[in-house]
Amino acid sequence: MGEAVPPTMRAAVLRSVKDLVVEERPVPEPGPREVLIQVRSVGTCGSDVHYYEHGRIGDFVVRAPLILGHEASGVVVGRGSQATRHEVGQRVSMEPGVPCFTCAQCRAGRYNLCPDMRFFATPPIDGAFCEYVVLHEEFAHPVPDSLSDDAAALLEPLSVGVWSSQKARVGPGTHVLVTGAGPIGLVALQAARAFGATEVVVTDVLPQRLETARALGATTVNVAETSLADAGVEADVLIECSGFPPAIGEAIRRVRRAGRVVLVGMGGDEIPLPLAHVQNREIEVTGTFRYANTWPTAIALATGKEVDLDRLATHHFGLAGTEQALTALARDENTIKAMVHPYEHEEESR
Repeated sequence: MGEAVPPTMRAAVLRSVKDLVVEERPVPEPGPREVLIQVRSVGTCGSDVHYYEHGRIGDFVVRAPLILGHEASGVVVGRGSQATRHEVGQRVSMEPGVPCFTCAQCRAGRYNLCPDMRFFATPPIDGAFCEYVVLHEEFAHPVPDSLSDDAAALLEPLSVGVWSSQKARVGPGTHVLVTGAGPIGLVALQAARAFGATEVVVTDVLPQRLETARALGATTVNVAETSLADAGVEADVLIECSGFPPAIGEAIRRVRRAGRVVLVGMGGDEIPLPLAHVQNREIEVTGTFRYANTWPTAIALATGKEVDLDRLATHHFGLAGTEQALTALARDENTIKAMVHPYEHEEESR
């Protein structure tokens, strides 16, 4: 490691439900195939907020102090003894899950399904709301200087959108329905358009979110005012990003024969499924879990200006403002992505 790297760093640590403090921790040492990264930007995700508010997501429970944050970018400042893929000073976007590389799912290329995945900010693995992290060199993706630090961090949620379009086999001529205009819905919309969708209809109940979706090229329906049936929506593909069970059944009924449904949003453990509609029309229904091999495509789309990630970064905080970032949406419904810049010390948003 270079001499400029200090022995300790600041980290925003979740000690228990709604108890987050900034404390000093040792700077981690990179393993043989790892790089040490100075964190430049981190997006707040719904999972981070859920851990902050409830201390658990399903079977993943915060049992010890945990650093949240998994949508991250930074600069390589050190390398392990066998790490050769990056020069010090390289800007990178972090793919925050490192699999085992050897299980059946990894060998089949489905490393997102690796049962031994070590994923940032998923207990007990620390995340990126801190000044330095270590990451396997294969998952630190170089980005060009034309991408901002925020955009490089938001390649992570864009990868969710890319993966959903790949799973749905979106292509030229496809008519897509995206339910939910939150951050994931907005990247799913942009990915579908970049994949060649002829039309993308986006639904939500918040006018400001629908306005953003329209600015990004979608046709919109405020489902608090108009049902999908009354709006005449029909789609080849449904990318479900709301996680709201009542909305899912209605949306599936708008999918055409031999269409495809990709369930992205995380809501209740069970949803009502209009089985006759699915069976009689031979509709494919699948879930998604994170992503695999999506960063090259995501980087190309962002670099080629086919998606606009900077537009999603609506609020900015220094590391001391991490708690404010996690509660930004509760205070301001115009929030899309609250970004944390760990190297900045100011606490107020801008």
